[in-house]
Amino acid sequence: MSDKTMTPEEVVSRLQSGMTLGIGGWGSRRKPMALVRALLRSDITDLTVVSYGGPDVGLLAAAGRIRKLVAAFATLDSIPLEPHFRAARQRGAFALTEIDEAMFMWGLHAAANRLPFLPVRAGLGSDVMRVNPGLRTVTSPYEDGETLVAVPALRMDAALVHLNRADRLGNGQYLGPDPYFDDLFCEAADHAYLSCERLVDDFSTAVPQTLLVNRHSVTGVVEAPNGAHFTSCVPDYGRDEAFQKLYATTPWPEFAERFLSGDEKTYQSAVQTWHKEQT
Repeated sequence: MSDKTMTPEEVVSRLQSGMTLGIGGWGSRRKPMALVRALLRSDITDLTVVSYGGPDVGLLAAAGRIRKLVAAFATLDSIPLEPHFRAARQRGAFALTEIDEAMFMWGLHAAANRLPFLPVRAGLGSDVMRVNPGLRTVTSPYEDGETLVAVPALRMDAALVHLNRADRLGNGQYLGPDPYFDDLFCEAADHAYLSCERLVDDFSTAVPQTLLVNRHSVTGVVEAPNGAHFTSCVPDYGRDEAFQKLYATTPWPEFAERFLSGDEKTYQSAVQTWHKEQT
């Protein structure tokens, strides 16, 4: 047993340029945004990012930190296509491997189980196979002889996830409607870093099914209140739709200058100031 608490800066100090980095959450829901913002304050670049993409991808793409993206989509949910991702992709800023959502999930499962691939039906008969010529098929060794897609393991050097609660040992709890595969991200990575809304002493009274992430797969824990902003972290808070719209419609240099030029405390203060200006 050990205390795994860290600051966002300590987490980033353990990351390096050129890494394959997984980012949990889903679209614009429960993204580890405080850790992503800390990453933006570093000089780390040339990343391969693995994500059910949302503003995490948009921020890193706009800042020029992504070499390759592996994703099933890049969305802000209430805004269907992440605009900063789109702009970066349209100018050819990074390579993209786009696969079906189920294929992505089984790639995480394969990596978590230390398998080279897992066979799935998803992707067959679709353009996924055409736009990803590196994908291979396998034939079932049983009587059915079915042809399946061999989805390669999505193995990562490090993963970043955000949950509602965590303890200092690295156990993490989600309280919202969906786990978003954060446990698989942690298990599929060599090192995983968990930010949370609030640290708790223990989970002795917790509903067992809510204990999503086990300490054995977590390297570090960060207490980051409002750390998923502007994405949702239900039931602690919903998505900040007004601010998300601002993010989506503001030129990147202007947004970065106003909201990303300082530390996390400065960011949260700038957001509060902006909201007051609107009222």
